[in-house]
Amino acid sequence: MADQALAALQDRIRAAAAAMQPLVICGGGTKTFYGEACVGERVETTTVAGIVAYAPNELVITARGGTLLAEIELAMAEHQQYLAFEPPRFAAGGTLGGAIATGLSGPRRPYAGAARDFVLGLRIVDGTGEALTFGGRVMKNVAGFDVSRLQTGALGTLGVITEVSLKCLPQSKAEATVVQACAVDESIRRVNVWGGKPLPLSATCYWNGRLWVRLSGAESAVSAAMQSIGGDRIEHAQEFWESVRDHAHPFFVAAQREDKALWRLSVKSTAPHADLEGEQLIEWGGALRWLVTAKDADRAPIRVWAKSSGGHATLFRGGNRSGVFTPLDATIATLHKRLKATFDPHGIVNRGRLYADF
Repeated sequence: MADQALAALQDRIRAAAAAMQPLVICGGGTKTFYGEACVGERVETTTVAGIVAYAPNELVITARGGTLLAEIELAMAEHQQYLAFEPPRFAAGGTLGGAIATGLSGPRRPYAGAARDFVLGLRIVDGTGEALTFGGRVMKNVAGFDVSRLQTGALGTLGVITEVSLKCLPQSKAEATVVQACAVDESIRRVNVWGGKPLPLSATCYWNGRLWVRLSGAESAVSAAMQSIGGDRIEHAQEFWESVRDHAHPFFVAAQREDKALWRLSVKSTAPHADLEGEQLIEWGGALRWLVTAKDADRAPIRVWAKSSGGHATLFRGGNRSGVFTPLDATIATLHKRLKATFDPHGIVNRGRLYADF
C-alpha cells in the first residue's frame, strides 16, 4: 500500500513538472502558519505512512514521512525511548515529514541536540518525481555533503520527504522541574552559569518573572542539582513543558490572536535582555527569545537587535507573511538557488515557502 502511495506521489510530481504546475506539500497541516505563503495544488503526504523498522537495542527508528508523530512517540515510549529534540507538535495530526521539513526543536534542544543532529538518513522525491536516498540507518562518517541534514529545515522546497531514519535516546531515569522568582537579566545570568557546570539541565524557560528549570538524568544527579540551584519543585511538570513545546502555554496562545505576531529570535545565550516593545518568553538557556508584538510592528529594530546579538530573527507566526526569514546575503542566496535548481529544476515544489524568489 505504501509503495503504491509512493508511486502515486511520484506520478503526481512528474505530471506537475511537465505542466510547470506549482505544488504545495502538506502532511498534517499543523505548521502551515510557518514560512512564507506559497500557492499551488495541494499534495497530501499522509498516505505515505507507517513505521518501517524500529530497533530499540540499536536506538534507531525508521518511518515514512506521513507517519503521525504521535504514533512514533507511542512506539518508542513502549521501550522507554524518545525523540530527544522534542519536535513541536502544535496540534494533533503532525507528521514526521513535517517535523523534519520544518527542522524545529523543542525545549531540550540546547542540551540534547537539534532535529538535524538526529537524522541518520532519509528518502525524498525530488521536483522531477525521482526517488532519492541519502544516508542510512546507522551513524557513519561520510565525506562529502550531508544531504540528510540539508533537507532538515528546508520546508519541502528541495523535495518531498518520504522516509526518515532517526537516532533515539533512552528516557531519563529521573526528572524534576524547579521554579524560581527572579528578574529577567538575573535569569539569563543564572542559566548561563549553570550551563557551564556539570548539571543535568534539560530545559529552561523564563516568563513573567519566573524561571523554570528542568533536570533530567540519574536520580542522584537530579537530587544533587536541585539542592545546588535551589527553587521550588513543581507538580505537573510534564504538562508544563509540553505546553511550551507545543505552544499551548498562555504566552503562545495570546500570540495567536489576529492582531498579534510571534517572533523567534535566535541569539547568543548571554545576550542582555532588550525591551523590544512586546512580551517575551526565553528558552534554551537564553539562546531563544520569543517575542509577541503587534502584527504590523516595525521589523527593523527587531532584526537589528538580533543581528547585533549574534543571531537572527524570524517572523514565526502572524503578521505579513512576506519576508518572514532574515534576508540572505548575495553569496548565500546564490547557493540556495543552486540547491533549489538541483533538486527542483522546474521550481514547482513549495515554491516561495522559504524565500519569494525560490
